[in-house]
Amino acid sequence: MENLLGASPGVFIGLTLVVFGGCGWLTGQSLASGWKPLGAVFGYAALLGAGDRFLVFGLFGGELLSGWGYLFHTSVLAVIVWLSYSAGMARRMVRQYPWLYERIGLFGWRERRRQLA
Repeated sequence: MENLLGASPGVFIGLTLVVFGGCGWLTGQSLASGWKPLGAVFGYAALLGAGDRFLVFGLFGGELLSGWGYLFHTSVLAVIVWLSYSAGMARRMVRQYPWLYERIGLFGWRERRRQLA
């Protein structure tokens, strides 16, 4: 299991999902509120993944230059940042342009249908 996760399950859940996942959620919200492009999500996720690997190494004795561990943890963090970014953009589009768009679920919006009088 440690080979798959790149760390022990407890470290993965505690550090990657809870601590860095929370940072990733806030990062996605911040990117959406600043109207940043979607590509920025993956750049920031890569930085979060590097920080995560460093703390796994420094605090828990994990392997610092674990390619699979970095890729796996960064992929999980990228999904969290992307979901947060998508939810934030949907919320901003509907709140800022309520006469143009309506919400579709948590992550989407669509053009409002015009009613003929």
